[in-house]
Amino acid sequence: MVVAATKSRGGFMKGVFLCLWAGVVSLFLFTACDVERRKSDAELGLTPQQAAGRRVYDNECDRCHEPYSSRGKKGPGMKGVFEKPYLGLSGMPANDVPVTDIVRMGREKMPGFGQVLNQGQIDDLLAYMHTL
Repeated sequence: MVVAATKSRGGFMKGVFLCLWAGVVSLFLFTACDVERRKSDAELGLTPQQAAGRRVYDNECDRCHEPYSSRGKKGPGMKGVFEKPYLGLSGMPANDVPVTDIVRMGREKMPGFGQVLNQGQIDDLLAYMHTL
């Protein structure tokens, strides 16, 4: 009787484990559907300056701004930022001058990077942002 109960309990535990495993795999598959493989600089056709700007973006901007999405993280997404006539949150013209000022001095919740990035890095960053 004890052997039968032990086998029955082992089958139950195996079933629970398989259900949990299936749930984890399903969760991974459903969340992975929205994730796109990161393209290389060459696949994106980036120039050396744009590729350097992408590295600046990855190091300083990506934690708060999605590059290839209009959905934001802490800040707005940057997809098509220069394709619109005005910046979404501030209403300022969407060109290099106000964006440089925002990067350098910050705005509202965004810290300024004027002490972190030199003008060459900001120029590279802008060149990359024009590809988004």
